[in-house]
Amino acid sequence: MAGMLRRTFLSTLALSAAAKRPPNFVFILIDDFGWKDTTFNGSTFYETPNIDKLARSGMIFTDGYSASPVCSPTRAATMTGRYPARLHLTAHLQGASNRLHFSKVLQPNTRLELPLAEVTIAEVLRTKGYRTACIGKWHLGTTGFLPKDQGFDVSLAGDEAGSTNNFFYPAWKKKIPLEGKDGDYLTDRLTDLAVDFIRESKDKPFFLYLPHFAVHTPIEGKPAKVKKYAAKANPANPQNYDEYAAMIESMDESVGRVVEALETNGVLDNTLIFFTADNGGVSSLEWKKRPVTSNLPLRAGKGHVYEGGIRVPALASWRGVIKPDSTCGEPVLSVDYAPTMAELAGARMQNVDGVSIAKLLRGGTLGEREVFWHYPHYSPQLGRPAAAMRKGDFKLILFFEDSRVELYNLRDDLSEKNDLSQKDTARTAAMRARLERWLRQTKAQIPAKNPNYDPRRELAAGEPTGPVTAK
Repeated sequence: MAGMLRRTFLSTLALSAAAKRPPNFVFILIDDFGWKDTTFNGSTFYETPNIDKLARSGMIFTDGYSASPVCSPTRAATMTGRYPARLHLTAHLQGASNRLHFSKVLQPNTRLELPLAEVTIAEVLRTKGYRTACIGKWHLGTTGFLPKDQGFDVSLAGDEAGSTNNFFYPAWKKKIPLEGKDGDYLTDRLTDLAVDFIRESKDKPFFLYLPHFAVHTPIEGKPAKVKKYAAKANPANPQNYDEYAAMIESMDESVGRVVEALETNGVLDNTLIFFTADNGGVSSLEWKKRPVTSNLPLRAGKGHVYEGGIRVPALASWRGVIKPDSTCGEPVLSVDYAPTMAELAGARMQNVDGVSIAKLLRGGTLGEREVFWHYPHYSPQLGRPAAAMRKGDFKLILFFEDSRVELYNLRDDLSEKNDLSQKDTARTAAMRARLERWLRQTKAQIPAKNPNYDPRRELAAGEPTGPVTAK
């Protein structure tokens, strides 16, 4: 029945194609890229001139968020406009073992693929005559659930892999189904393919989804760039990792090349570009026992529902429509992009949690809204199972291990140092009740108490890590 309804919905959209050519869309998604990892957000070590130029040409979302503190849930939310909690896709897929390390709660199962019954933005845009491409990391399922099964005409390098084993060819072929030349750098190769797609698609509307494997581990930059940043690194600066800085520079060059290709092929003026990340930067000791980056002044990083794990760089550029050098302080989430692109293409996505931000792009406002997160897992970065919501300046976090809550005023306390839950009890109670109601409404999976929990054994085993990924 769900499949029939889905086909009927898509067929209806196909019958109502707009006469006027709608805008093209380029959606660039960076992996594990922290909010503080761009120059426009204050980094003094990394160099992002092309991203900064793109930001100046359009709008920076100062309060841009990912839908999850880890990758696959955010990618599913980006494709569908629906919260990971509703999809029951809340952990990174094929990402960790099922060992619980005597944890306080038992993590819920998570789906291992984005269900075909879910309507993606690629499917919606294709009904409006768009040519669609996914070039890069997919991480939303394996055979039968790949980009070509979810509305993409072109699918290159994307399968179930959550990362590459190596950024240089031919070593990357161990995990990434993509050809290249000896010594090719993966970020450059994906960009070559994106440029080719733009050139081949310039005469009709197109949607280019470019989800880079950068700057996820393994942390590997081009040797000359690594040498440059090694000479520049200052131990007093918490951002000082030369290999990571080199990766960022290559990714930034990719952004510049994509924009240049749009300009060269005469389609830049009619193209809306989104740039964002799937979660915050890795600030834990997960990679070679050292932080990859620092998200300061934000608290924590990837794998946590604190701001460092979910607040990410986010911007939009559309020449002639978005005012240059503009900023937006309203929260914008992964779930908002799909309904926005659908509306601008003359379509409409049904049963979504996100909202169209087309009004924001034109300088308008959406007003105060409630936004939510649900991550009921132990993350490899030592994050604890939790849910969170933001309303206005206030953010509430509910931890599932002990039902404890924390409340922060992000306007006054961006670093989330001052827990107000015991002082502002009325607001805390109201927000908690709203968050719990949302969890029920979305049928979110809640961790169960572990009947075999033994705190002595937990201490002996170490911190609990890794989401459950088996159905």
